[in-house]
Amino acid sequence: MSDYNAEDIRNVALVGHAGAGKTTLIEALLATTGVISTPGSVAKGTTVCDYDDLARELKHSVDVGITSFNAHGKHVNLIDTPGFADFLGRSISVLSAVETVAIVINAEAGIESVAQRLWQAADRRHLCRMIIVNKIDSPQANLAELTQQLRDTFGAECLPINLPANGGQRVLDCFFEPATDTTDFSSVEEAHGHIIDQVVEVDENLMEIYLEQGQDLRPEQLHDPFETALREAHLIPICYCSADTGVGISELVEILTRLMPNPAEGNPPPFMQGEGTEQKPVKINPDPNQHVIAHVFKVLNDPYRGKLGIFRIHQGRITTNTQLFIGDARKPFKVNRLFRLHGNEMTEINEGVPGDILAVARVDDIHFDAVLHDSHDEDHFHLSSMECPVPLYGLAITPTKRGDEQKLTDALHKLEAEDPCFHIEHNAAANETVMRGLGELHLKVLLKRLAEQFHVDVETHPPSIPYRETITAKADGHHRHKKQTGGAGQFGEVYLRVMPLEQDAGFEFADMTVGGSIPGQFIPSIEKGVRQILQEGAIAGYPLHDIRVEVYDGKFHPVDSKDIAFATAGRKAFIEAVEKAKPVILEPIVKIRIVAQDSAMGDLAGDLSSRRGRINGSEAQGMGRMAIDGEVPLAELEGYESRLKSITGGEGSYSIELSHYAAVPANVQKQLSDAFHRTED
Repeated sequence: MSDYNAEDIRNVALVGHAGAGKTTLIEALLATTGVISTPGSVAKGTTVCDYDDLARELKHSVDVGITSFNAHGKHVNLIDTPGFADFLGRSISVLSAVETVAIVINAEAGIESVAQRLWQAADRRHLCRMIIVNKIDSPQANLAELTQQLRDTFGAECLPINLPANGGQRVLDCFFEPATDTTDFSSVEEAHGHIIDQVVEVDENLMEIYLEQGQDLRPEQLHDPFETALREAHLIPICYCSADTGVGISELVEILTRLMPNPAEGNPPPFMQGEGTEQKPVKINPDPNQHVIAHVFKVLNDPYRGKLGIFRIHQGRITTNTQLFIGDARKPFKVNRLFRLHGNEMTEINEGVPGDILAVARVDDIHFDAVLHDSHDEDHFHLSSMECPVPLYGLAITPTKRGDEQKLTDALHKLEAEDPCFHIEHNAAANETVMRGLGELHLKVLLKRLAEQFHVDVETHPPSIPYRETITAKADGHHRHKKQTGGAGQFGEVYLRVMPLEQDAGFEFADMTVGGSIPGQFIPSIEKGVRQILQEGAIAGYPLHDIRVEVYDGKFHPVDSKDIAFATAGRKAFIEAVEKAKPVILEPIVKIRIVAQDSAMGDLAGDLSSRRGRINGSEAQGMGRMAIDGEVPLAELEGYESRLKSITGGEGSYSIELSHYAAVPANVQKQLSDAFHRTED
């Protein structure tokens, strides 16, 4: 039996920008609650969650770390997340496992871009949030100003639940037992009043009591409305601490255990049943006596333990020997061993209850985003997907050693299964395999794993740009395919029409023939021929998007008409129609955010303009740094990392995400079209 139940569990993900101190904060929490004897050091590579060799080398987290502690009769699962923009997908993907997202802010650096993006991701998921301001004892910190910035950026619902005192050497409680000492800014009385006012607004009965007896309300009276306020994002507590000195850590433990929601108190996870327009929401209850439903939010390929599936139990109870289905699989697997994680250490346990974050090893079919369940009643269940950034930064790769092609393919697919923002694509026109991620560091880490874990060395070079083709007008196409080879011939004639669709609408195919001009059994062959050109491209060798094709007439021969004849006729009629429909080549335009020192902003803006980019805005980051937001064609960013380092003396950083596709300039389209030579079957 588990020594706690779902009501005793708190699941918290610590997120924020690199350097905010998330890993150090977890060390302080583990030491304060007796899990470890002394806090580890990021600088020395001795922390629980940064056990990866590359994380120790970089002195920054590059992947998710999971641990837990027990305090005040509660079990708190902590998820440490990387703070580099390159690993944003890894951070976002774990949000499905928690009720609470703790945004960790560096008091010296202020609000940084990754913290803002993860706040938005948590908001889209309707997760409860809190803000932890770390490094409050820094002489460079202006906590009063930072607190106002937090409220301006994230909303007036952000309210201090404790306050720093003595220059960040102490923290004073403003909720459980409000202190009377002097604070570094504001006052305990004022902060307590704001918290109470915010909480009672969501509970009419408590509001009546409040109006009768004033702010003299006990924490027990406030607990349920406090949880309601968290769920509705009507209250975002701000906590102050210093992970390095331990200031505010015991107070943070109390806040996590007494105020943060358990699995029944958070907003329910958005599970759905079915696919597409037929899917409907289903309610999941953290009841250990119902059918098992668990969600795999992380997969690791460990060289010693094999494939490791890390999951959150949302409903039911999992024990060793439980039979579980993976998604819609008909054959279950048996849970031979069940593990709790503490960084790189795994402790075997006998049972998991709703809210638990656990792992199983050596289950080959387990995969990221899979739903595990013990009954076919839950077939076709899935969790609404998180909106991860589109991986755009690419490298074309080839194995250094001949004969390693299959070994490389197998390794790449294992890495792709682990990371929601790492994709592999094969560009048939350029005959290149391209790995895509969120930035140079992201791919550097994966290349290092290819070499060290999978023993595959590769050569890299810049990839082809993922251009698209589309049309801008209606047009008709026609082709008669007739071939006589002595025996039975081939005959098929197709008339079709193409028309543009809205961007990202995809592809539509319609049979508009009447009177049996083309027998129905040949229509799929025509579509097959059309889809071949969709992949190969019609004018420059890039995939065609956002197009509707209507087959409206044709002819057939009762003896010579065959599938291949109509596939060929459909393909060539489609090419003719596209060439007459004012085709254009589209290029990916990315949003870019550049952060660097104020003095470099002029040179950076000029360089961006020279790359066909435009600036949409800028904002001060504090500490003499600025951020530029703009848009630029992805094709113009080749070599930008080196250029940025040159302009900023190595101090600048940037992140990109897909914005939209836009037509390339006429000279670029001519150049790309002239370089394309179709190979006829």
